[in-house]
Amino acid sequence: MEGLRDLKAGVDAVCGGMCSCATCHVYVNAHWMALLAPAGADEAELLALVPGFNEQSSRLSCQIEVSGALDGLELVVAPPT
Repeated sequence: MEGLRDLKAGVDAVCGGMCSCATCHVYVNAHWMALLAPAGADEAELLALVPGFNEQSSRLSCQIEVSGALDGLELVVAPPT
């Protein structure tokens, strides 16, 4: 989330990564989705309320834990709501 925000890539991150605003909504490529930890209850609840939510690819970028295994991660920043 911080990298996307700092690059001015369309992620507002209003809550600063506290999983309370959903302004860092992204669509993750299916291959990479399988490598991510499942969304927690708070994230799933917020995502379900976001216009454009896609059960197969939507995540909040603030909840994606960056690691070497995600080198090359492909995602698309969701349009602002």
